[in-house]
Amino acid sequence: MATIARELTAVRTRGLTRGFGGRVVLDDVSLEIAPGEFVALLGRSGSGKSTLLRALAELDDGVAGSGELHVPAERAVVFQDSRLLPWARVLDNVVLGLDGSAARERGRAALAEVGLAGRERAWPNELSGGEQQRVALARSLVREPALLLADEPFGALDALTRIKMHALLRELYDKHRPAVLLVTHDVEEAVALADRVLVLDAGRIAVDRAIGLERPRKPSDPEFAAHRTQLLTALGVES
Repeated sequence: MATIARELTAVRTRGLTRGFGGRVVLDDVSLEIAPGEFVALLGRSGSGKSTLLRALAELDDGVAGSGELHVPAERAVVFQDSRLLPWARVLDNVVLGLDGSAARERGRAALAEVGLAGRERAWPNELSGGEQQRVALARSLVREPALLLADEPFGALDALTRIKMHALLRELYDKHRPAVLLVTHDVEEAVALADRVLVLDAGRIAVDRAIGLERPRKPSDPEFAAHRTQLLTALGVES
């Protein structure tokens, strides 16, 4: 069972281990994320990225494991699939689980923040994939989480929509300042968005790299390219 994080950290794990069917997926992971820090998590398929995110979200009840895990009580998760309820209108999806007129006003404000003002009564199937992910972001941020966990939230979007969503996520992050753990397969996405990039390999953190580039960050910048090359090398990919 997770406990509330100390004030100096939004996430703290010590010796975190998780396994499935006798196979160790997370192996003695120790990690700290500061309040308001944006961290991206890279790794090859099967390296344990989503397992770590689910552990931090406390969505892995019943999974064999051990170690210390300290996280804030106020957490929100955004998945690759927006997971909107198809029978509920957009505003009802955003305020799901919240009660009262004040919650609905916060929901309207959150939709305006993600560029969907006026779409409160739309059905999810009337929205594009990018718009559905905007609703998912609004649903997570309306709760003002101390920790936002994002599991490849832009993986199913086309390249142009992804670029727009990157800008939106940074804008929302700069305004709300939660700690963020973004799981991604995209090295450029990690370097463009994060303050710090981790590489998970065989269930352990193999790389912990600070990204000190000023914004806006451009892939053509030599320092950006250097970060990308070194992270790709850590992932076993030739640049």
